[in-house]
Amino acid sequence: DTGELCLQSAQCKSSCCHRTSGLSLARCAPKAAEFQECSPKSLYGVYYKCPCESGLSCDVDKTIVGSITNSDFGTC
Repeated sequence: DTGELCLQSAQCKSSCCHRTSGLSLARCAPKAAEFQECSPKSLYGVYYKCPCESGLSCDVDKTIVGSITNSDFGTC
């Protein structure tokens, strides 16, 4: 459920395990709505920004640097 601690997104009803920084605990969070910030699929199963709700896509500037630093965010 939203707000519960998680280690990976598969544990969450929303499929988004979210953390605000590298040091914070990850918690389940709702998916991003239209015009909210989002991130593409995470390799680690934890997001700094949640992916979009179904039917929306995350417009991201895909760069190698962004992928490495986990800062390639976009907008739904």
